[in-house]
Amino acid sequence: MGRKRILVVDDERAFTSFVKAALEKTGSYEVCAETKAKQAFETAKTFKPDLVFMDITMPPTDGGEVAAQFKTDADLKEVPIIFLTGAVTREEVREGGGTVGGQPFLAKPVKVEELVAAIERHLG
Repeated sequence: MGRKRILVVDDERAFTSFVKAALEKTGSYEVCAETKAKQAFETAKTFKPDLVFMDITMPPTDGGEVAAQFKTDADLKEVPIIFLTGAVTREEVREGGGTVGGQPFLAKPVKVEELVAAIERHLG
């Protein structure tokens, strides 16, 4: 089986560069980084990710709006989206079993091991 395709959408270029380098270093993932929320949908249509890590706060658009756009597309609606945010604490995520409001979340700052575990949990 080929490498899993991961799309990272976050307006912090340093963060997307870190995630891309760290995940690709494992040899198990092909990673595309997008720093513009408004471009995330088109990037996903072209890249065809198996899973998306998406920041919530990316002015002027937020991650929830982008995720809603994904859910209206036949090719992207089944792609798991895991939100990344500093707006919730690790304790809130842990207490919710990895979800907040039923949506998968990871609290920033995030460790590579947490990213890999989340990928494996959602993609097997």
